[in-house]
Amino acid sequence: MKLYTRTGDDGSTGLFGGRRVGKDDLRLDAYGTVDECNAHVGAARAVPLGKDAAAAARLDQILAAVQSRLFDLGADLATPEDSPGAKTVRRLDAADVAEAERWIDEVDGGNPPIRTFILPGGGECAARLHVARTVCRRAERLMVALSRREMVNPQAIIWVNRLSDLLFALARRVNALHGISDTPWSSRPAK
Repeated sequence: MKLYTRTGDDGSTGLFGGRRVGKDDLRLDAYGTVDECNAHVGAARAVPLGKDAAAAARLDQILAAVQSRLFDLGADLATPEDSPGAKTVRRLDAADVAEAERWIDEVDGGNPPIRTFILPGGGECAARLHVARTVCRRAERLMVALSRREMVNPQAIIWVNRLSDLLFALARRVNALHGISDTPWSSRPAK
């Protein structure tokens, strides 16, 4: 199979099930942003996750599972529920949301309590996870906008909301594993 098909040269693409839409369609923007988030998670995994090998391995295991769920989410969004073959797509569900919540509790349980807003950044891996988090938030906004026009799996929207929390907790945990403290937001006094 060749990487190029030439079918999108006219500015359209095919959804799972065969329907063709413009490449500027909100549905494509949503699942393209999910793909972008996945790439940022992959970039975070490409750098050391921490000095403690066992803890870093566990975080990498979670991130690998997150990347697989992001592929599931992309397929979910690329397959409208009324399209042929829609029943064959693995859609995110309440069990996936519960799994994300368990990961959040596990990861955040090792973080110091938050006393103020925290600036994104720290070490390289944490900074990459913060970028992934902000892209995740954009995907969520696009999914909500799409849901106002077409059916979108409500569990997918909930899951992506949990993912942004997980990415935040992971960024803080990675910084801690590298011995880097959170940088608190320093507000300027009102004029």
